[in-house]
Amino acid sequence: AKMAVIIAVSFILSKRQDEEGANPKAFKYIMILTGLVLLLIAPENLSTAMLLFGVVFMMMFIGRVAAKKLLLLAGGLVLIVGVGTVVAIPAKTLHNTPGLHRLETWQNRIKGFFDKEEVPAAKFDIDKDAQIAHARIAIATSHVVGKGPGNSIQRDFLSQAFSDFIFAIVIEEMGLIGGIFVVFLYLCLLMRAGRIAQKCERTFPAFLVMGIALLLVSQAILNMMVAVGLFPVTGQPLPLVSKGGTSTLINCAYIGMILSVSRYTAHLEEQKAHDAQIQMQIEAGTATSEAQAAAEPTAQI
Repeated sequence: AKMAVIIAVSFILSKRQDEEGANPKAFKYIMILTGLVLLLIAPENLSTAMLLFGVVFMMMFIGRVAAKKLLLLAGGLVLIVGVGTVVAIPAKTLHNTPGLHRLETWQNRIKGFFDKEEVPAAKFDIDKDAQIAHARIAIATSHVVGKGPGNSIQRDFLSQAFSDFIFAIVIEEMGLIGGIFVVFLYLCLLMRAGRIAQKCERTFPAFLVMGIALLLVSQAILNMMVAVGLFPVTGQPLPLVSKGGTSTLINCAYIGMILSVSRYTAHLEEQKAHDAQIQMQIEAGTATSEAQAAAEPTAQI
């Protein structure tokens, strides 16, 4: 679904580009398409729906959709409707409502993130919010160089050490240096995608590459923020690092699409260089012919 939305949004933005920016109809079509998909995803996985919405929002910004519409969308939908509904509505009253059966889980995660209290070490209950506690222990005991590959201790206590909290295990084993290196790799992926998009002569492959890169990097940032305690707990794997079957295949498909556009742009550059070389040869041949024609009357005299 995420791949389909990224491809469709890229197609709409590329077909609805005017001299002043994206056509007003592009915003309407994108909102209808994205809204239908998000309604299907949000009841079971709110974080994925929010992530996909954020990527589509950034794509519309890159695609030159009117800033006024984007500001209204961000302010009204995300802040008022999203956070207000999750925090304010009593969970028990809507527990049996279709699509809102996970509302209580969302509320507990948000309240647990913001309502932090200083607890003395002797009274700290490690079984309460065990994932957060063990992830912080893993990070706190890592130091600069870590414990070495395969020497993690908290992986035996973290229930999602191989997916949601794998970044905490990376820091525990590889230290601060390893964590920074992983972040650097994702930033390199985003920058390389930006360079590929700049070289595209057509808008569709440029939007497609940027959409895929934003999706992968945004998901990675969200996963890492959860692991280090900067975001409420949510189930987002770390792309190309976390354990997974179908997710790994889809991520590899994303990388394959980026490489396909990269090969296309490289072919265009080679063609341009070849055409420029031929043009130089033609101009050089023309100059030689003119010089010979100018020399012929002198030779006859």
